Amino acid sequence: MGYVLRVRFASFFTGAAVASAAGLYVLQKDYKIAHQGISEQVSSLYESLDRRVSALEKFKEVEASKPVETAD
Repeated sequence: MGYVLRVRFASFFTGAAVASAAGLYVLQKDYKIAHQGISEQVSSLYESLDRRVSALEKFKEVEASKPVETAD
């Protein structure tokens, strides 16, 4: 009876180890996909913000280059 119990425990722990390895693999893959998606969103927001800042800087340069009229 002791031998059969040891075989069952060994089978159980082997199955648990394989299942946890498969679970970690799936979680790692999911993490990579989520990280890539968030990185793309942040980079698009950064590009949008960069365009807006550049437009404001150009607007400021145009305003600065206009001659200022003074009222006498």
